[in-house]
Formats: sequence, C-alpha cells, structure tokens
Amino acid sequence: MGTVIIILLLVLPMAASPAVFALGRKRESWLERAAAVVTGLELVLAVLLWRFPGACKVPEVLSLGLSFQADGFRRVYSLVTALLWFGTTLFSREYFRHEREHMASYWAFILLTLGAAQGVMLSADLMTTYVFFEILSLSSFPWVLQERTEDAIRAACTYLAVAVIGGLVLLMGLLLLSHETGTLTYALLPGALSSGDPGRLFAAGTCILLGFGAKAGMFPLHVWLPKAHPVAPAPASALLSGLLTKVGVFGILMTATSVFPASEAFGMLILTLGTVTMVLGAVLAVFSVNLKRTLACSSMSQIGFILVGIAAAVIAGSHGSGEGTTLALSGTVLHMVNHSMLKLVLFLTAGAAAMNRHTLLLRELRGWGRNKPLLKIPFGIAALGISGVPLLNGYLSKTLLHEGLLHAMEGPFAGMMRGVEVLFLISGGLTFAYMLRLYLCLFHQKNADDALQSRYDRKDRYLTGLSAGVLWAGAAVLLVLGFPPAAAALAGVMTGLPLHHFEPLAWENLRGALISLSVGGAVYLLLVRTLLVPEGRDRDLWPRWLDLEDRVYRPLLLTVLPGMLGRVARLFGENLLLRPLCRGLIFLGSLLGRAMDTGMDGLILLARGTFLREERVRDGSRRRRNTQLQTLRQATEEALGQVVDNFSYAMMMTCAGVVLILVLLVILLQR
Repeated sequence: MGTVIIILLLVLPMAASPAVFALGRKRESWLERAAAVVTGLELVLAVLLWRFPGACKVPEVLSLGLSFQADGFRRVYSLVTALLWFGTTLFSREYFRHEREHMASYWAFILLTLGAAQGVMLSADLMTTYVFFEILSLSSFPWVLQERTEDAIRAACTYLAVAVIGGLVLLMGLLLLSHETGTLTYALLPGALSSGDPGRLFAAGTCILLGFGAKAGMFPLHVWLPKAHPVAPAPASALLSGLLTKVGVFGILMTATSVFPASEAFGMLILTLGTVTMVLGAVLAVFSVNLKRTLACSSMSQIGFILVGIAAAVIAGSHGSGEGTTLALSGTVLHMVNHSMLKLVLFLTAGAAAMNRHTLLLRELRGWGRNKPLLKIPFGIAALGISGVPLLNGYLSKTLLHEGLLHAMEGPFAGMMRGVEVLFLISGGLTFAYMLRLYLCLFHQKNADDALQSRYDRKDRYLTGLSAGVLWAGAAVLLVLGFPPAAAALAGVMTGLPLHHFEPLAWENLRGALISLSVGGAVYLLLVRTLLVPEGRDRDLWPRWLDLEDRVYRPLLLTVLPGMLGRVARLFGENLLLRPLCRGLIFLGSLLGRAMDTGMDGLILLARGTFLREERVRDGSRRRRNTQLQTLRQATEEALGQVVDNFSYAMMMTCAGVVLILVLLVILLQR
C-alpha cells in the first residue's frame, strides 16, 4: 500500500499537469477548481502515507534506478509540501480573480513542480534527488516569469542561470562521490566512505554543497532569491520561500549527515557560508523598502540559521558530542518546518496587500491594514514566531539551534564558534527589527497622505472567507508548533533521536532570546525608525555597488571569461600543429551552437503558438479579444526575445558543464 501511495504522490500531479493545461485552454473558469482537486488529493495521499509507510524502487532509470523511502523526516515533509500547495491553491482563487494572462501554463507548471518536490522529499539516494531537483528547478522557472515585466524577465534569467550552473556543479560532485564510494544511496554511504580518498570526498562534498546551496539561497549563490520573490505572484513566492529553498536544504542536510557526519572541516565550511547567509540576509531585509523583498531577504537569513544548525550537528559529531548533534539536528528540522509554515502566512498576507493595493512599496502601504483584523492577527503571530519570541514556534527551533551551537564550541575553532554565537544572536535581533517594522507599518502607523488613509480606513471587503480561512489555519498550525511537547515529538519523529533534556523555558534559553529581542528593539528605535523609515523612497537603501550579480557575476560571465577563452584560442592557434585541430573544433562547435540556437528559436516559436499564445479575456459570459492586442503583442515579442537569449545562454552553460564533466571523467579513468 505504501508503495502505491508513493507512486501516486509523484505521478498524480505530473500526469494532471498537461491535462489541466488543456482544460484551461478550453474553460478558464475550471483551472483553479481542477488544481484544487489535484492538490487536495495530494494532501489526502500525504496523510495516508503516515498510516501506510513504505519504500519503492523504479529500476533501469538512468542506469541506477530511482529509489524512494517514506521514513519519519520524509513523511513529515511530504505532508508539509502537500499542505503548502493546497493552501496556496485555495488562496490563488482570489489572488488571480482578475488575472487571465498565461494562467493555463501557470497552473500546469505549478502541478508539475509539486510532483518534482514530492520526488525530492521522498528520494532515498542522491541520484533520485538530483533528477527531481533538476525537474523542479526548470519547472519553477515560469513562476518567476509569470508577470512578463522587465523585472520579472531579468529575475527569471538570473534564476535559470543559477539553477543551470548549480545543477551542473552538483552533477560533477555526484559523479566524483559515486566514483569514490560506489554508491549514492543515503543508507549505504556511511559504510562506503572508508574506500574513498578524503581529499576527493571533500571536493565532491563541496560541489554538492554549492549545487544544492544554489537552490537554497546560500551565499554566494543567493542573488536570485531577493529578485525572484518580489516579481513572482504571492502564492508562488510562498512556495519558493517555504518549500523550494528547503529542497536545497534537504540535499545539504542528507549529504552532511550521510557523507560527513563527523567531518570538522566540512562542518566549518557549511558554518562559514551559513553565517554569512544568516547575517547578510538580515541586513538586506533591514534596508529593504519593498514588502515582498523584505520577506525574501528574511528567507535568506532563516536559511542561514538552518545551515548553521547543520554545521553545528556535524562539528558536534566530530567532537563525539551525541547530545549536541541531537539538539542541532532537532533544531534544524524543526526550523525547516517552522519556516515553511511561517512564510506561507507572511507571503499570503503580502499577497492580500498586493491584490488590493497593486503595490508592494512600504511607503504606499503604510496604514493599509489598521482596520483589518483578519490579516493583522495571523501576520502578528507569524512575525512574532519568526522573531523568536518565547512561547511561539520560532523560539523553540532557534533555542535548539543555539544549544547545538554551544555544544559544538570545542577544539581549535572554539573562538570562532563564540563569534558565530554572537552573530547568531544579532541576526535574531535584526529579524525582530525588520518584522516589527513591517507589522507597525502595515497595521498601526498612519499614511502620510490623509486622503489615502481615510480610504484605507473604510470597511471595504479585502479578503474572502476562503482566503481568510487559509491564513487562520496557517496561524493555528504555528501555535500548535509552538507547544513544546508537540515540537519535541515532531523533532523526534523527523530525526529518530528523542529529546530528553530540552527545557525551552530555562533561564539560560530565555536569556538568549531576550538578548536578541533587546538588540532588535534597539536597532528599530535607533536605526530603522530614525533613519530607514522610507518616507518617499521607492528604491532599496542597500548600495547598488554591492550587488554581486551586477558587479561580479555578470561581468565575469559576459566579459572576463570570453576574453580568457579568446586569448587561449589565439595561443593554441599560433602552434602550427594544433592550428588545424583548433580550426576543426571551432567549426564543429560553431555548427553545433548554431543548430542549438536555431532549435531553441524553433521551440520558442512553437511555444508562442501553444502555451505562450496570447490568451483571451473574459467579459461576463462572453469572450472577446483584448482591445489592446497590438500593445500586448509587442510586449510579448519583447519578452520572448529575452527568453530566447536566456535559453541560448542556458544551453551555452550546459555545454560548458558537459565539457567539464567529460574532462573530469577522463582524469578519473586515467588513474
């Protein structure tokens, strides 16, 4: 029975995706209903998986086969995945009430990504994780592109480039790990490590960390996250932040616990990158003047907290501290679940503001929610929870992470670990500062424009009962997760390690939370309220010259690397023996590149005639074409032109990655 449920969890949404797309082309009004039915069935299957756990293997796929397992952690996150998808689908009915453009393709990709996410969360080996990880990366790309604005297209290009590069680096790591150990199955990896070279294993682990970290939003591959969330629809942003980042974290967590459970060097690598991610995300959120961008940067910071927990578990394991490993792992998995549910409530609240006001700038939204208790209370619960206020869910998981970090403070890096603890507490304080800013701005302060504030204060309808039910249900789950016995039981199920000595209300734990909240209150009063409150500002206050994408990555990929390759080509061309070979390779490469470029143009033209075709809009019971058809056609052609360039760029990076993989294979085979 468990095997059948696992297969259905994967196949149902993927098989329904093209059917829903075809249905949406005929009857647009049925799109949300069909998606709700599929995601509802998925939720039922995820619940049944608790009653009928199991495992299954699909042989002869990619030579290694696909393996799935439904243990405690996987069953929990399969349920969380289904719950988030169902909740955002119900909320989308109101959010997209006046939106008819590209909705058939949107729902098709939503369902396709759901199946891929379930495949990752239920995977039993790294190859299965990788296959569904790549499907998920590509199928979620249209979410970011949904609005077809200039910012959306640029963010989608960044998202796809990071996904392609990260996937190729991940594949190189998997090939090297498989060569050294002979297996990629999570359960078999610990026993196969003795046969591998430590240096090569560390190199493989670094590639895997960077590959999964690209999806998780880990520094320095975080550049897509603050740009993709603000331009994507709010339900998609909730899934991007609450679930898709956890896909990357899942890969990092499983690699760390299966391959490097006691490697201090690998733990320090994760700790360094996680600490930078944690602090940088919080600082970017403080400087943001856009509601969804603030929440996106907050997601980056919370991912940093989770990575610090993974690092603490590995480092504590290297010192033989079983209690420290248990505390750190428990805090890690709990904070993953907490963050998923927290961002569901926060992003859907932001979506309610966006669909009513059609803006995300804080200066324009100030005072909008003063008389809106259906939004104020759930948002307040989520804001206090993510800030680590005692008696709420975020406090429990962050306290476990902090205790795990304290147990890892041994050995030659004890001084560095103390510095990380200080940054941990400061980052928690910054979280309280920017969440306090959002809550007061939306629900308590008055707008500078009195006439606008008077319109905000009117008792207009701002949320349907169904959407309010989704928000309040999410808030109720947050309150349950803040109940210590429930949190301890959930952590025990997910890790298989019971918590015996966790006392969340002990003074030592409360003191850490009070320090963070005091720091956050001081930052809000001395910095945010006096200097950073966006009166008349519509741009983020973070200096543009510190943008890694614009200042480092794009110049490197578009200028520096092509120049280096040109110099290498000229150097080889000067050799009379190598000149004919180089000319032949250049000719073949140009021919292949031209064929791929033309092929991608053909695919784009085919897409324009199918799922990217201009859609009709509804006018009551009749259907008519948009009166601004010419303007829409020009905008579509401009967007598709950039998409073509983006796909060509992705193909170029794919070819470069394949070459690197072949070089690696040649080196390995020669040894």
